[in-house]
Amino acid sequence: VQLQASGGGLVQAGESLRLSCTASESMFSINAMGWFRQAPGKQREWIARIFRPGNSYYADSVKGRFTISRDNDKNTVELQMNSLKPEDTGVYYCNAMTQSGTNYWGKGTLVTVSS
Repeated sequence: VQLQASGGGLVQAGESLRLSCTASESMFSINAMGWFRQAPGKQREWIARIFRPGNSYYADSVKGRFTISRDNDKNTVELQMNSLKPEDTGVYYCNAMTQSGTNYWGKGTLVTVSS
């Protein structure tokens, strides 16, 4: 599975961004899609995940501000990020986990939030 993420950029605190990730294979073969981020000098952390039935989960740091969604027909997963904070700055990676438990990663897209 190849993943292509897009939508990163430079915004000011309080603004919004929408990230998109397109999978090369049908979403029906993918059990869960998620987003991770890696801030400068820090380890990669999980921030949101959505499973094939549509149930979604969020890290406490983004709950209430970020929304993950998936379109199985378009093989895409999106992350709507509102009320962005400088601490949201980092490289955002799209992740796909298949039914067998294999993980795939996109190349990442940079999000920079200025104060």
